[in-house]
Amino acid sequence: MKKGLVMEGGAMRGMFTCGVLDVLMENGISFDGAVGVSAGATFGCNIKSGQIGRALRYNKKYCTDYRYHSIRSLITTGDIYNVSFCYDELPYKLDKWDIDVFKNNPMEFYCVATDINTGKAVYHKCETGEKSDIVWIQASASMPLVSRPVEIDGGLYLDGGISDSIPLKFMEGLGYDKILVIETQPRDYVKEKQKYMPLVRLMLRKYPNMIKCMEERYLMYNEEKRYIREKEERGEIEVIRPLKPLNVSPVEKNPDELERVYQLGREAALKYLNR
Repeated sequence: MKKGLVMEGGAMRGMFTCGVLDVLMENGISFDGAVGVSAGATFGCNIKSGQIGRALRYNKKYCTDYRYHSIRSLITTGDIYNVSFCYDELPYKLDKWDIDVFKNNPMEFYCVATDINTGKAVYHKCETGEKSDIVWIQASASMPLVSRPVEIDGGLYLDGGISDSIPLKFMEGLGYDKILVIETQPRDYVKEKQKYMPLVRLMLRKYPNMIKCMEERYLMYNEEKRYIREKEERGEIEVIRPLKPLNVSPVEKNPDELERVYQLGREAALKYLNR
């Protein structure tokens, strides 16, 4: 039996995931492998480094800091989440990511990014926690329209949620057969068509496959939700999700709101703990 963990993204909805993960770590519940998408990767990596409370701590501390996320950063750098602050200064200086624990933990950890040339999902296995992994996690969380594509080994990548929002099938394909899925939307949430497609077509006009991927994302997402519900109903997977919409901004600046969403994640995890 291989125990796997799948973590949806959703920007600051990811505080819900942080609450779930902290409860799991506090109770010694571990996994053989995990995959995170977008915020599910940036926050979820802390389960491999064993850092309970870290993601909540730094988000509450820096959510009002223009260096973390701001329109100022978007205008001056092209990224609403400032790259040098989020992926260099923060994890290596201000609230250190425990690279040694990450590296020595045998749990496999994958993040998902979208290749903007092909419009396909790319799954990167993070093994060292060094910069070569950080840049993939950055790519996984680089939201289109408010982030620059991330260049890695000659390729260009954006948010993994565009091409594979909840990669349960990916984990099943790796042989994981006892899987917990953490979603950040309610059970019956249905994604609608992208409202900003004219802007997408303009800004990504050189990348027709990426445009097509974003046009069809709602279909992919809703199919993944349906697949998860069916497997859950058959008792083949476990799912922890919010009971109702979390209603938190992608660039939330109120630390009390981040705490609220985090506590909802803790409450949901505690209810599932025995299972």
